Formats: sequence, C-alpha cells, structure tokens
Amino acid sequence: MPYYRSVGELPPKRHTQFRQPDGSLYAEELMGQEGFSSDSSLLYHRFLPTAIVAAEEYTPTEWTRIPNKPLKPRHLVTAKLGEQTDPILDRQHLLANADCRISYVASSRTSVLYRNAIGDECLYVEAGSGRLETTFGVLEFTAGDYLIVPTSVIYRVVPDGLVKMLVVEATGHIGPPKRYLSVRGQFLEHSPYCERDVRGPSEPLLEDGSDVDVYVQHRTGWTKFTYAHHPFDVVGWDGHMYPWAFSIHDFEPITGRVHQPPPVHQTFQGPNFVICSFVPRKVDYHPLAIPVPYNHHNVDSDEVLFYTGGNYEARKGSGIQQGSISLHPSGFTHGPQPGAAEGSIGADYFDETAVMVDTFRPLDLCEPGLAVEDENYAWTWAKRKL
Repeated sequence: MPYYRSVGELPPKRHTQFRQPDGSLYAEELMGQEGFSSDSSLLYHRFLPTAIVAAEEYTPTEWTRIPNKPLKPRHLVTAKLGEQTDPILDRQHLLANADCRISYVASSRTSVLYRNAIGDECLYVEAGSGRLETTFGVLEFTAGDYLIVPTSVIYRVVPDGLVKMLVVEATGHIGPPKRYLSVRGQFLEHSPYCERDVRGPSEPLLEDGSDVDVYVQHRTGWTKFTYAHHPFDVVGWDGHMYPWAFSIHDFEPITGRVHQPPPVHQTFQGPNFVICSFVPRKVDYHPLAIPVPYNHHNVDSDEVLFYTGGNYEARKGSGIQQGSISLHPSGFTHGPQPGAAEGSIGADYFDETAVMVDTFRPLDLCEPGLAVEDENYAWTWAKRKL
C-alpha cells in the first residue's frame, strides 16, 4: 500500500533489541516485495515465525482448464454454484491464465489458516459481512468491499453468516494504478479514491496455541505446515505492506458529456490485468449523448464483468442477473444488447454496480465455470443461434 502505517508496540529503532516482559527478545521479521527493492513491513513476533514441527504435501481439488474454443462470449451464472464449506479451500475456479485466476465462493464457515506464496489476492465481497483475521490484525468487511491481501500474509476468512466473494489471485502484486500516485506514493487529486477511503488493521491480533496448521499455496503446489505456535502473535508492525480494504461505494465515478472509456473506472492494476469498478453515477450529458457503451473490440484483452448490483443497462434482455459473470474475449466485437443504445437516450443516471477484470492474455475456462454456463448468451445479439 502506498503509505506508512504503525500498529501496536515497536522499538524506537529498527533492527535493535526489543524485549518481551520476561526479558527475551521479540522475533523481528521483515516482510518485503521484490527482494529488498520495494514495499515492506517489519513485524515483531512473540515466537519465532520460522518454527515449524511438520510439513506435508496437500492436494487441493484440481479443476480442468480448456481454451475458449470455439471463441465466443460466455455467461457464467454463479448462483448455480451453491454454497461451499471452506471460503478458501473450496473456491470454485472459473477463469484463469498465466497471470491470474478468477474464482467464486459462497460460504458461512470459518476458513483454514492460509498463505498464498504465489502472489497478491483481491477478494471482492458480493454479499454478507465478516472479518479477515491476519498476522497484521483484523479487517472488518461488508458487501462491496475489496480486500487486498499481499503475497504470503497468513489469514483466514471469518464470515458472519453467508458470505459471497469473487476472488482474483495474481502471480504478482495488486495495487492502485501508478497514474493515481505521486512519485512518493500519495494519491493524486484526479484519483477516484484516496487514503481516507482505505482501511488497514488498527490493532494487533494475538492468539495462543501450539501445533497450528497453515495451508500454503506456492509455486510448485500446496503444503500444509504445522507451526509450533500460533502465527497470530505479532505485537506490533510498521511499514507500507499490509492487507487493506476499500469499498466500491467509496469509488468516485468520473463522468463526461459523452461516454467515458473503461480506464476511468480503473481501481487496481496487477500483472497483465486491471480491475475496474462500475458504480451508480450520472451519465453523459451532451444533448445527443448515447449513455450506454459503443460497440468495441478488445484487440489486446479479455473482458470479464461481474454484475453485483442494480441494473446493467447495456445487458438488458441478455439473461444477465445479480451474480452473473460475462466473458467477452479478444477477437470478438461486443457491445450493448439490441435496443439498449436507443433505450438509453435521455437517461441521466445509471444505477449499476459491477466489477470488471481485463486481462492482457487469453483466459482459459475452468471446469466449475463451464458447469454453470448459460449457453444461449452468445446468440442474444442476434436473438437466434446461427
């Protein structure tokens, strides 16, 4: 995250003696990105974060992946996936490429302790509330929140009732677009959100326990580590890298006299993909404006839209509903449904909420996604199958 935070107890100088009440040293840990060349934080543990007593291979559910062939637009109905047991281990993989994987999960149970050692994660909360418990502290969440979890942070999802999440797992780091930030990491005036909109853990989370299992997803597979002591033992931390939350409802839309292109909705960037937020907003106010998008051809990207609230004007009559995911791939010209352009003329406000993921490499189709595909979607522009 682009600005500094300090939480809990810290010594006045880094890399110096910091002692517990019994006189023993707290264990200092540097957690940093890109070696020692990018953002990092210093954490102070009651016990050694290196102390494991067991390690065994773990085999998660393996889903098949196939290319999008024949090339066509797709509509995935997440409501048909049902409820899963674990919010992390039971994520339903929908779409994936070498840069990211897009999954969906609905669960009311507390997850396992988990560490993604491959890349950052963006969890978008479609419905429900709860908290993310992490080595850095607690993040409360509710519907509409984006939760950004940096690589290798240990965390678990604790729902308060049924929670539904869209999950984007990256093979690198996720953060605000660089054009929103100054050279020193401050949000600039043209950014649609700023530091006041961002929430981070505000106090340490301390738990006792021994022989605690943590599931780790890493570059060569999965491992279940058993730690000698509970990893939630950090009495204080400071730095620029930590889990954080931002609500889509705090995204300030950028509008204009004529239709604005998707980059005005950009919220985050990742390795070879972007995440955008479409929110309720005043629409185009030129006297001859057509408020819905024009037909467009993604020559360099696959476009994924997750419809999570209101009425998405451009997709009326296509079967899109709350929780739908559309995939419009590179090589396919797409646009509003028949009649949507004419029907939008004169509108001054759109009440719609959606999350968009644009990837710059083709997305494969995963088995759970194919299982809930609406196979009629591709033909809705022509109203018939050719």
